Amino acid sequence: MKKTLILTAALLFGFSLSLGVVAKTLRLAYDADPVSLDPHEQLSGGMLQLSHMIFDPLVRWNKETQFDGRLATSWERLDKFTVRFKLRQGVKFHSGNDFTAKDVAWTFARLKTSPDFKGLFQPFKELRIVDDFTIDLVTNEPYPLVLHIATYIFPMDSAFYSGTDEKGLAKDMLKKHADTFASVNASGTGPFIVTSRQQGVRVEFKRFAGYWDGNSPGNVEEIVMTPIKEDPTRVAALLSGDVDFIHPVPPTDLDRIRNNVKVDLVTMSGTRIITFQLNQERRPEFKDPRVRLAIAYAVNNEGIVKKIMKGFATPAAQLSPKGYAGHVPTLKPRYDLAKAQQLMQEAGYEKGFSVTMMAPNNRYVNDEEIAQAVTAMLSRINIKVDLKTVPKAQYWPAFDERAADIMMIGWHADTEDSANFSEFLVMCPNQETGYGQYNSGNYCNKEVDTLVLATQGETDETKRTEMLQKIEQILHDDAAFVPLHWQDLAWAARKGVHIEDIVNVMNFPYLGDLVID
Repeated sequence: MKKTLILTAALLFGFSLSLGVVAKTLRLAYDADPVSLDPHEQLSGGMLQLSHMIFDPLVRWNKETQFDGRLATSWERLDKFTVRFKLRQGVKFHSGNDFTAKDVAWTFARLKTSPDFKGLFQPFKELRIVDDFTIDLVTNEPYPLVLHIATYIFPMDSAFYSGTDEKGLAKDMLKKHADTFASVNASGTGPFIVTSRQQGVRVEFKRFAGYWDGNSPGNVEEIVMTPIKEDPTRVAALLSGDVDFIHPVPPTDLDRIRNNVKVDLVTMSGTRIITFQLNQERRPEFKDPRVRLAIAYAVNNEGIVKKIMKGFATPAAQLSPKGYAGHVPTLKPRYDLAKAQQLMQEAGYEKGFSVTMMAPNNRYVNDEEIAQAVTAMLSRINIKVDLKTVPKAQYWPAFDERAADIMMIGWHADTEDSANFSEFLVMCPNQETGYGQYNSGNYCNKEVDTLVLATQGETDETKRTEMLQKIEQILHDDAAFVPLHWQDLAWAARKGVHIEDIVNVMNFPYLGDLVID
């Protein structure tokens, strides 16, 4: 059912042209639309993209992977546990309510309860309100990533989400895959307001007339976001002029777009790891490290990159990409079919067994084709795979349920730090802390957990790097998961849509700053 946000008409339809630029409409096509309007419901790239449109973080990454102030104007470390943030004054929420420190504190408390986000916030003891526009973030131990985590704090309008909705339910209720007030209504401080939303069909945005950032060069007044799952259809829509900006660009169409004089292509090396996880609770065979190793040896990830990704990815043997502190240069892809067959025989499974596998078909670049290729590869060691691929909106609830023996998961460390991979993908799953929230393999190694937690309090860069690299080595030797590749990034837009200025390695296009000729 179409959901329309009810907000003040003046806020919905006004747009100041005081910037001296002509306002434009952007027709945007992604491979999927956000699953919710609640920024705390799911920790995913799609939801963070949305958050940068309708909310604002305390700080955000820039192209040099440094921090720019947004709702925080400055910050300083007071002691080894405390960082003080000065907040921007005169900011309005979409509802018209004033932004103050109480909204940051309310949002922080909610993040601590989110199944997806609370793992990130475990190192934090509290958020203290100093005055209306000053807060202190206090950690339990010395913590090197306070600013990294501040990029996740998108203050919500605490007054807007107070009270109960028409069903008598709390407006601040946080529940995954549910029709909550926050999942279909939003009031942030961001550049855009959601004016209408039809899940899986269309989301419409309008520029917030009261947006605080008068220095933004952006001249986009309206955005129409259309999810187009099929790669050829999405590319055809751009080339025909039906849309202005698309992501992702499939590797098979990179040259086609490069050679078209009406469009521009922007590419950069990516840091999102694509993996398969092996559920040890559903399949006792996966408890045997020899079976896990056999699967790792059976998967030709270099072949996948060459044939399916058309070279637009980097084969992986670990979670951390080159440039991250935990990256171990000596770890290489290990495709060896004879070795895989030998390991299956040693484990007593030379005749193989049958498993189920699930993957999305519109979340990662060529995700369905990759899953099909891995299915064929595993058949060569007598593992028969019953593969099911579904759209992203259906996949995430199934992933949360651990609905198959083998499940695909991609992850970009939005803290730009190796520990983030481990905290979410391989630590022992713990509902209380949120660690291992996306560990559908139920892999659990206490030594890994101890090392990951130790890195959180280690401020000596050399020592911390050694610990992170040790984690990667253990995971590799233990075949904790099946690494595939790091996915490169590509966006395309028609001429005159200056996406080169607003895209980044985090893949959170800052659409509020987009300029269209």
